[in-house]
Amino acid sequence: MIIDRDKWQEIFSTINKNKLRTFLTGFSVAWGIFMLIILLGSGQGLQNGVQHQFADDATNSLWVYAGQTTKAYKGTNAGRRIQFTNRDYERTKSLDKHIDHISGRFYVGSKQISYKNNYGSYDIRAVHPDHKYLENTIITQGRFLNRLDMEHFGKVIVIGDIVRKDLFKNGEKALGKYVEVGSIPFKIIGVFEDKGGNREMRKVYIPVSTAQRVFNGADHLNQVMFTVGNASLNQTKAIETKLRKEFAAFHHFDPADQRAIHINNDLDNYQKVMNLFLGIRIFIWIIGIGTIIAGIVGVSNIMMIVVKERTKEVGVRKALGATPGSIVGLILLESVIITSMAGYIGLMAGVGLLELVSKIMPPSDFFRNPQANISIAILAMVLLIIAGAVAGFIPARKAAAIKPIEALRDE
Repeated sequence: MIIDRDKWQEIFSTINKNKLRTFLTGFSVAWGIFMLIILLGSGQGLQNGVQHQFADDATNSLWVYAGQTTKAYKGTNAGRRIQFTNRDYERTKSLDKHIDHISGRFYVGSKQISYKNNYGSYDIRAVHPDHKYLENTIITQGRFLNRLDMEHFGKVIVIGDIVRKDLFKNGEKALGKYVEVGSIPFKIIGVFEDKGGNREMRKVYIPVSTAQRVFNGADHLNQVMFTVGNASLNQTKAIETKLRKEFAAFHHFDPADQRAIHINNDLDNYQKVMNLFLGIRIFIWIIGIGTIIAGIVGVSNIMMIVVKERTKEVGVRKALGATPGSIVGLILLESVIITSMAGYIGLMAGVGLLELVSKIMPPSDFFRNPQANISIAILAMVLLIIAGAVAGFIPARKAAAIKPIEALRDE
């Protein structure tokens, strides 16, 4: 491709002669792309924060909580507390073919855990071995609870990394050591981390069978939770309906009584949130593109003025043999250069501001790591180049249609 140096020099000379006009024209385009990047990055930051909250639990999971009846049903009064038992866990395991990982949970509460002279109060979760799949527990040392721990009522414990740091100082190993839960010794078999952050890593896990025996829990459970593999959203809702009927029949409450048990469908919640963010992204694109279009209209109007100012010059060019295509190309190129340069500046400013905010703002549960990915940046630049060509096309056609004799008479 042959570069026409004279054409480029002419374009930059024209821009240089009209610095203020060029700046104001470019600023409207730069501001449009800057706002688009900031809005998209902020939307991504909100989405990252919400997804971080979902990362704590398996998104393909259902969580069943015992509640209190609000309706009288077949001779039972309203206001009756529903009490889950180990039989609810066993029945739920075979409720549907999609159920793959399942756990019950017995509330032990917060108790003092000590090792030598170090101690602290930590939340104790009494669970089944599959619980690690529901909470996305990451074992960093040792192992999680297993079937033998359950069957033999093992006094074993898996501690969060924050608990390990609190109780074991100076690099002392935690695995195999005994800690006292209240006054009862438990052997540490594992250490875990959790995507839920420090709050989750201040918890410990013990076998639910052991907790029921040691802490006078009989056969009681407070929750039953399970994952549903690759089941679709409609299939999880069908499981939810089947589950409610099963629990209603066994615990003698009206299946329509929503407060007797509460079922939290994480897949349904996740899908709703993702649909919400899809709507937010579409809205942001509409606002951003609208702002860019306003800037492009400004560029087009400026190019119309440029053509009017250079009418006589264009007439001379055509009288000397310039083709309409060369006239169109000159105007289009000038328009594309202005929009592309301004858009690039706005793009870099937006990305830079997002990077700065990401570094200085600590991540939270609702907003973290605002960013605009490279594909969006490239798409924005392509849109700008196309828009710049469109903005210059109408003025360029007008310039190409000028007759030399009329142009030379223009005052």
